[in-house]
Amino acid sequence: MGTLSDSARLAVGTLTTVRVPAPTVINRRVAGAAMTLGPLAALPLAVVAGLVIAGGQAVGLPELASAGLALGAVALGSRGLHLDGLADTADGLGASYDRVKALDVMRRGDSGPTGVATLLFVLLVQCGALAGATAAGHGIAAVVVAVVAGRCVLSLCCARGVPSARPDGLGATVAGSVPAVTAVAVFVLAAGLAALSPGLPWWRGALAVVLAYGVAGVLLIRCVRRLGGITGDVLGGCVEVAVATALVTLAP
Repeated sequence: MGTLSDSARLAVGTLTTVRVPAPTVINRRVAGAAMTLGPLAALPLAVVAGLVIAGGQAVGLPELASAGLALGAVALGSRGLHLDGLADTADGLGASYDRVKALDVMRRGDSGPTGVATLLFVLLVQCGALAGATAAGHGIAAVVVAVVAGRCVLSLCCARGVPSARPDGLGATVAGSVPAVTAVAVFVLAAGLAALSPGLPWWRGALAVVLAYGVAGVLLIRCVRRLGGITGDVLGGCVEVAVATALVTLAP
């Protein structure tokens, strides 16, 4: 019970702005469970985003404005953590083929042109896709599925066998901490629940999750090969590309 409590605190405290007591213990078991609980920690953010879409429809806001406000609320509720990770990962991958230099670039607090451009493009895709889903009448389901699916890929990125790029930091704490069977179970559960999304054909929700995992997996493999493993920034980058992929899949 203590491990579950600590894991829930770590997941909520790391992935959202909700203030919770600090975990009494942080070890690999706690870290792995926290990454597995990531989708549950982010569920309130998904609900808020869905309410924003519903509110925008009620008052007649343009779909693009509603999409921007909904995704902005999610970013605000997560302190922009994943967006920052996406920008830093892009900067690192674009900086140099030298692993040490790339990791040094990612560790800095600023964002270079590659990171800014990547962030801009991904946000444009997310907002445009969510606007399309809203215009098609299933914006609420789309944003909930996308936000939750984005956090589900954390268990994939932290599955056994995935190394850390550094000996310290968030990546070192969570890398390889999730049993493979758990990561698979999260994927199957996410796809199954997405298939039950109201207003969507069963296959659309499941396909969104499958493709979100696929694109996040491609980025993960690229980062492991180039950087030697994952960092906290890589986790954030995988979350954001998964969200974008799910929204694009559900846009029409």
